[in-house]
Amino acid sequence: MRFLIRGIAGILMLAATAGMIAFGVLVLMEAREGDDGRGRPDDEERSFVVNAATLEQTTAYPKIVAYGEIRSWRSLELRSSAGGRLVEISPVFRDGAAVKAGDLLFLIDPAEATARLADARAALADAEAETAEADEAVILAEMEHGAALRQRDLRRQALMRQRQLLAKGFATEASVEEAALAFASAEQAVLGRAQALIVARKRVERSAFGVTRAQIALDDATRIAGETRVAAPFDGLLSEVDAVLGRLVTANEKLGVLIDPAALEAVFRVSNAQFARLIDEEGALRQAAVTVTLDLGDLPVSVTGTVERAAAVVVQGQSGRLVYAKLDAGSSTILRPGDFITATIEEPALQDVAIVPATAVTADGRILLLDAESRISERTVRILRRQGDSLIVAGVPYGASYITERLPQLGPGVKVRPAGQAPDAPPRPESGRGGGEELIAISDERRKALIAFVENNRHMPEDRKASLLQLLNQPEVPKRTIERLEARMAGQG
Repeated sequence: MRFLIRGIAGILMLAATAGMIAFGVLVLMEAREGDDGRGRPDDEERSFVVNAATLEQTTAYPKIVAYGEIRSWRSLELRSSAGGRLVEISPVFRDGAAVKAGDLLFLIDPAEATARLADARAALADAEAETAEADEAVILAEMEHGAALRQRDLRRQALMRQRQLLAKGFATEASVEEAALAFASAEQAVLGRAQALIVARKRVERSAFGVTRAQIALDDATRIAGETRVAAPFDGLLSEVDAVLGRLVTANEKLGVLIDPAALEAVFRVSNAQFARLIDEEGALRQAAVTVTLDLGDLPVSVTGTVERAAAVVVQGQSGRLVYAKLDAGSSTILRPGDFITATIEEPALQDVAIVPATAVTADGRILLLDAESRISERTVRILRRQGDSLIVAGVPYGASYITERLPQLGPGVKVRPAGQAPDAPPRPESGRGGGEELIAISDERRKALIAFVENNRHMPEDRKASLLQLLNQPEVPKRTIERLEARMAGQG
């Protein structure tokens, strides 16, 4: 029994081996039959179909593409200059609202500021009254000083007369001494009145200082009273609004931000190589034209501008330079600070260059050219700019044909055929050793059936299909090819 089982297993293995060998032979025969119409003479060189174009001399206008954001160079923080309660808020004092210059934004309770203003006015009036009184006191002191001077003069004259009478023997020593004491008293009175006059004049100066201080206090109170009513100083948009009616605010508390939409600028970062192309011959930053684009889906917004300045410092840990561009945007622009934008900066034009696809040139600048015999030669060119999927190159033979897409099988000396160019001779399915192949004319129904068979064959390679379809569309078709195709059609039927 065991011997029978082993014998059956051996027969099955032998049958499986024979089946695999038969399947391999069948596949090999089909592969050989699939070469119908593709055979080449032993001396025919294989060529590849490539995409080719002509190197044209042109003037290129390169552009630098950078990414950044929108900022506003004119914005104002709305703060309460004095503490108090919010008693009035404008209906337009909201985030995103547009306001005009002079529009009321909010009002702080002016009661305290009004009281301070009245007190300052009263203090100023009191200081002015003090000044007037000091002026009158100066006048009175000057009159008293003059009277003291006249009295001193009279006392001097009386003393001189008593001395003359004493010399003539008509007066006594006592009367002379009495006159001298009276004169000394008058001189003392003059000194006292002079000091009083000085004090009166200094009082006038001090009262003038008091008036000045009172006026300063009045001006400050007037300013504070006026700042309880906060209005927009210029046309703009409101942001970061934080105000509620009845809320008690402190002095210098931030209640919002006013942004001027017409004072916008674009800030973007460029590499060092790109920044070098923005420098003119004198080493200054060129005022290059800039187009800023905000992507809003189906509605992109573009605004023109001009490069204005570069950042004063380079932030540690970041490469390149930060560049600022002034935008020609009006107050109705849709751009807002913080928008992520694409900036396109125009560079000076490049003369006598060629623009080629990036797939045609290697990283080190090698390009494949075609000679008169459609053979490949390689040449190194100078890459000036990379613009998306294109390159701007110089040092190329203008007018020559080049391959737009480098393939692994292409190299110097390889023969190719540009796409769209007819081959030198129609493809032949056999080697043709011994002469040309017989060509016959076929009917339209027969031609359509053969074409449909080729197009519907899923096992046939695409290049093989293209070759057979090209043959079947000719007025006369190789007879052997038709016979083989019809034989395979009959076999499948």
